[in-house]
Parts: sequence; C-alpha cells; structure tokens
Amino acid sequence: MFSALKRWWKYLAAKVGVSLDQRADPAVRLEQAMEEAQQQHRRLRDQAANVIANQKQAELRLTRDLEEYERTVANTRQAVAMADDAAAAGDADRSADFVRAAENYATRMVQLEEQIEDDKALVLAAAEASAQAKDAVERNAEALRQTLAERQKLLSQLDQAKMQEQINAAMASVTETSGNDSPSVDQVRRDIETRYARARGMSELVGQGQDATMREVESASRSAAASARLEEIRASLAISAPAPAELDEA
Repeated sequence: MFSALKRWWKYLAAKVGVSLDQRADPAVRLEQAMEEAQQQHRRLRDQAANVIANQKQAELRLTRDLEEYERTVANTRQAVAMADDAAAAGDADRSADFVRAAENYATRMVQLEEQIEDDKALVLAAAEASAQAKDAVERNAEALRQTLAERQKLLSQLDQAKMQEQINAAMASVTETSGNDSPSVDQVRRDIETRYARARGMSELVGQGQDATMREVESASRSAAASARLEEIRASLAISAPAPAELDEA
C-alpha cells in the first residue's frame, strides 16, 4: 500500500512539474537557467580560489621550514665549534653544554628535513590541484560564454516565434468567421465584386441605349443632308422633283 502511494505521489509530482514547464514563460525559464549556470560558475570559482589558497599556504609553509632549517644548520655548526673551543680551553662542563645544544639542533634538523619533504609533496599536490581548478574554471567560463551567446539566440528565436504566432492569429481572424451573424472578409469581397459587376453591366446597357439614339439621330441627319443635296442637283438640271402621286404610280 505504501509503495503504491509513493509511486502515485511521484507520478503527481512529475505531472505537476511537466504542467508547470509547459505553462511557464520560456523567457523566464531561460533566465532561471542562466542564473543557475552563473551561480554554479561562482561556486566553482570559489572552490578553485580555496584550492589555490591551499597551494599558497603550502608554499609559505615550505619556505618557512626551509628558512628554519638553514638557521638550525648554522646553529648546529656554531654549537659544535663552541663545544670544541670550550674543550680546548679545558672547560669540560661548558663543552658538554654546547655538545648537548648541538645534539638538540641536529635532532631538529632531522625533523625539519622530514617536514620539508612532506611540505614539498604537499606543494606539488596543491600545485596540480590548483592547475586543475584553474582549468576547470576556464572551461566552465567558456561554457558560460557559449551559454550566454545561446541565450541571445534563443531569445531572438522566441521573439520571432511570438511575432509569427501573432501573424498566424491575425491571418486566422481574417479568413475565419467569428459567428453566423458576422460575415468573413471573403464573403464581403464576393458581395462587393457581384455588385460591381452588376453595376458595370447596367452601365454598358445604358451606354448601348444612348448609342442607338445617337445612331438614329445621325441617320436622320444623313437623310436630310442627302435630300438637300438631291434638291440641289435637280435644281441645277432644271428638273422638278416628282410629285408624291407620280412617285407612287411609278
């Protein structure tokens, strides 16, 4: 029972996560991803700084031990020389004191030699770790720069996608009707084209009527002109125009 509830809870969590990812603004999600990448780079840089600091501390410790070793060697030689001088002067007690001091310095020399070897190993390891840390920071910085460039590209694509979506929505609103009482642009265009064609047809019919009238007027004018010319010709020939009755009998 508990196992089934646990699986169901994981399913609900995954479903809610997918739903949130689908509804979230891509620009906001992109900014969140960039912020996480920058924070990760800062954490890596801080860790690298700690590694480099350890290297510097190891180098300082080695330098300090080397300086102490040199002083210890010099003190050992000095103690041996002073013990030899005291023995030559016949001061056995003083000579014994210097001998014990020389032995203590020698013991310290051995300790420092071992410590210096450890310091050298630590410095080498720290230097290698520091180099790796620097390389990791540099590689991550390059990846971050590429991510920033990709961010600009994605934002540009997102703007283009939004603009295309707006264009698609506008085109859909133009070609689709919003309801039974609201005609589409195509319907209105067809109505206008029909009215325009009908108006042009009527205009041509009216024009044809006017042309017939004008042709009738022009024909009457030509008949009158022809009659007048015929009268002129008859007059010049001294021929009278025939009477209507004669014309009918003929």
